[in-house]
Amino acid sequence: MESTAPAEPKNRSIPSRLNSFIASSKIGRRFKLTERKTTFTTELRAGTATFLTMAYILAVNASILTESGGPCTIADCDNPSESCKFPPVDPGYAACLERTRKDLIVATVASSLIGCLIMGIFANLPLALAPGMGTNAYFAYTVVGYHGTGNVPYKSALTAIFIEGLIFLLISAFGLRAKLAKLVPKPVRISSSAGIGLFLAFIGLQNNQGIGLVGYSPSTLVTLAACPRSSRKALAPVVTAANGTISLIPGRTVSSEIFCMNHRMESPTFWLGIVGFIIIAYCLVKNIKGAMIYGIIFVTVISWFRNTAVTAFPDTDVGNSSYQYFKKVVDVHVIKSTAGALNFKGMNKGHFWEALVTFLYVDILDTTGTLYSMARFAGFTDENGDFEGQYFAFMSDAASIVVGSLLGTSPVTAFIESSTGIREGGRTGLTALTVAGYFFLAFFFTPLLASIPAWAVGPPLILVGVLMMRSVVEVEWDDMRQAIPSFVTLILMPLTYSIAYGLIGGIGTYIVLHLWDWAEYFLGRFGIRKAMIKSNNSLNERTNVNNIASQGDDKRPEVL
Repeated sequence: MESTAPAEPKNRSIPSRLNSFIASSKIGRRFKLTERKTTFTTELRAGTATFLTMAYILAVNASILTESGGPCTIADCDNPSESCKFPPVDPGYAACLERTRKDLIVATVASSLIGCLIMGIFANLPLALAPGMGTNAYFAYTVVGYHGTGNVPYKSALTAIFIEGLIFLLISAFGLRAKLAKLVPKPVRISSSAGIGLFLAFIGLQNNQGIGLVGYSPSTLVTLAACPRSSRKALAPVVTAANGTISLIPGRTVSSEIFCMNHRMESPTFWLGIVGFIIIAYCLVKNIKGAMIYGIIFVTVISWFRNTAVTAFPDTDVGNSSYQYFKKVVDVHVIKSTAGALNFKGMNKGHFWEALVTFLYVDILDTTGTLYSMARFAGFTDENGDFEGQYFAFMSDAASIVVGSLLGTSPVTAFIESSTGIREGGRTGLTALTVAGYFFLAFFFTPLLASIPAWAVGPPLILVGVLMMRSVVEVEWDDMRQAIPSFVTLILMPLTYSIAYGLIGGIGTYIVLHLWDWAEYFLGRFGIRKAMIKSNNSLNERTNVNNIASQGDDKRPEVL
């Protein structure tokens, strides 16, 4: 009898047939689905997980940048005066801020969309881009200042980002960025992945972007929190005058409600976040695909009901405003004031160039470190630390910085939340393109996406931190010259709230601990060490001869 090949099952599921079709198509070959052992539906799921984890940036980035006042000036006030920008804020200025916030939501969406498209199409990597947390706070609170009280106006600050982006683009285009990144010592590169994981977990544990388990303490900086809204208070830097009058220190602002007075561990939103954490953790234990998505969606939907203890829309002015925006569901907003708001007139000031240089070095260290960490987490790097598509990966975020500045937002970077999609199986640029597709939908569904609460985002951030800690096993902990820089890198990232500072600390420590070895190497390279050794040996020989001669004199018989 002739043997026949086994027939292909006729009852394959629709997703299975779709995956087979896409894998054998031009799209599948272009994005190397088979080569990277992934499927079309896996990439869609990974992109969905990444987007849901980073969707908070739509509201958070816009809120932070709006704190700078954007293009709003005293002229926008109904009653113009120097104090109209400060609480109680003038109604006219407040209306301008609200318009600016909506502009910045769209600017965030557009810059992220363009960055993800470039990353997915050209670099073919599962990395999503958006305005980075940290640089946006530096832009709003340090460079421009609260409602424009800083040293650089909003439009001039955008110009600094624009020029910095062009410089960054040139550095990337000529391949210098990859060479600069190669200068990062191996133990720092390895530990940076774990450091970013701790950074993510720390964010997820806080109140602003997480479950609120960790809160502020005036004595220990951080402590156990998770108290309900009614038990949280704002803090303010004040000064007491000689007559006992208490006033706010000039140039300083009142914080958000960060101080937990009492009722710790009694926050309903914290416990809802814990339920989301358990759902995701259980799915990870059982290796259920889509773990992050299930947890986020469950917590978010529960939080959308009003008049509950866990609602994302409390009965306050802010809550009511957010709920009215949420009820629109579909809303298309056109940028009116932040696009093309560059101003080159302030380039002759020192503060302008200080901000430009700061943005540049943070982008070089921060974004490059993030890209390498994500590539390492996905298993793309070779023994030299290189990964396929790194040239276009570097070009994509550099180009996105330029685009973002033209739209009015702070520097765009590869998002560390991309690790969520990588954990879901994302291995190609289709993951990034899926995120880009969601950002395109965000143009129309911004009210829904901007209403994902922080306690829904916190659990996946914490668990992604768990997954990223696995790289620490590759550190040679028995070698203190490797262990110390590694530890400094991973501990400084969360505690300074900056990937860049962690890299700077790790690199600096590595250099200090290797200075002696490098000095010996260079001395030997130029023959100085050989000459010193030869001179030292000659001195030792002369000393030995003298000692022998001295001993010989002592042994001579005494003449009477």
